[in-house]
Amino acid sequence: MNTIGEEPTVESQRPFEGRLINLRVDTVRLPDGRLTRREIVEHSDCVCIVALDAGGNVVLVRQYRKPIETYLLEVPAGGIDPGETPKSAAERELQEETGFRAQKLHYLNYFWTTPGYCTEGMYAYLATDLEIDSRDPDDDETIEVVKVPLDSVPDMIVAGDITDGKSIAALMLVLSRNHQPSTST
Repeated sequence: MNTIGEEPTVESQRPFEGRLINLRVDTVRLPDGRLTRREIVEHSDCVCIVALDAGGNVVLVRQYRKPIETYLLEVPAGGIDPGETPKSAAERELQEETGFRAQKLHYLNYFWTTPGYCTEGMYAYLATDLEIDSRDPDDDETIEVVKVPLDSVPDMIVAGDITDGKSIAALMLVLSRNHQPSTST
């Protein structure tokens, strides 16, 4: 018997391999010895960026998301190219999607996006001291840049105006950072 919670892989198949994702189907042994299947989307790590301008506004992007057939208001985000560091990917994605460059880029955290079925992890960054540059979105992206006051973000999340998980996680990391109790005496 294996340790409670572990699921050793008995067999693995890859019925689909794509440009962005692969689908892997693993047959695993449960702690009680039974076999079952796990459908796993293999996706590389990505980055997301909370960009704050000098006026305390968050630079967000609005874009159409085909899987859910609606527009979402999100923090800028994207993939990490081969040979690229997460930090350089964050710098590139911020410029491509918003037209801004950050003089300061602070690592916030790493988190799993959907660990129930996907291998994608996300590096979150805070970008400050923004400078205007040119936008260069990917050929298949139609993006609208939207600025909102950071103070309005909690109400926007509660109201359902921001519903994207990575955006909520990254924005909450920034909000909690800004509201940390002082450690000085």
